[in-house]
Formats: sequence, C-alpha cells, structure tokens
Amino acid sequence: MDGIAVRVLKPTTYMNRSGAALASLRAEPTFDAARDLLILVDDFAIPLGTFRLRAEGSAGGHNGLKSIEGALQSQSYARLRIGVGPLPEGAGDWSEHVLAPFEPEEDEQLAALIPEMVDAVDRWLREERPS
Repeated sequence: MDGIAVRVLKPTTYMNRSGAALASLRAEPTFDAARDLLILVDDFAIPLGTFRLRAEGSAGGHNGLKSIEGALQSQSYARLRIGVGPLPEGAGDWSEHVLAPFEPEEDEQLAALIPEMVDAVDRWLREERPS
C-alpha cells in the first residue's frame, strides 16, 4: 500500500482459534507483533457504528484475541476493535448475534464507518513503530 508491504490474513478456523493463523508470521525471523501486526475484530463491548484502535492491551474477554495472545505469548500488538453493540434483548446467545446478518440500518452505520476505519489503518501503517 503506497510502498508499504501489507499482508492480509484471514483465519480459516473458528474465531476462538484465530492464533493459529499467525504461524507463518511467527516463523519469520524479522516479524515483530508489536510493530507488524494489526488485528481487526468485532467487539460487543463497543457500540455499533464505532471503533477503537489501540497499540496493545488485554483480550477483554474476546476469545479470538485470547487465542492470538496465546499464540504470540504477548499482548503487544495493535488491534482495531469494531463495535457490534450489546446483545439485543430477546437474542439467544452471542454467537448467534455476531454471526447473524446485519439489519439494513446496522449495515448503513457500518458502511458509514468504513472510511474512518480505513483512515485509522492508513495512519497506523505510516506511523513510526519500533523496529
């Protein structure tokens, strides 16, 4: 992307085993998760239509991030947490909620957020990180 090498990985496992997708990166001697890794993840603790980008932190109860932390043996990696909002009243469980299609108004909220998220990822790519 504009001269910056970018690799996109999409786990083919269940979310709670996402750390397995990092095996090829961890095998590279120059890979540094604190500098080279940005994880995008849904987050029910963040309101729908918002996001949060942080350089490090805890899994916050998210099983996918727990798996990644286990694989890396570290919490030092960037994460873009994309809000899906709280579990709606009457919904069965979290997995059904996050795997269900968005309602049209939810789709609109997320679509409106994409340019801002792309901007945040672009800034993250360009910022000076430790080597």
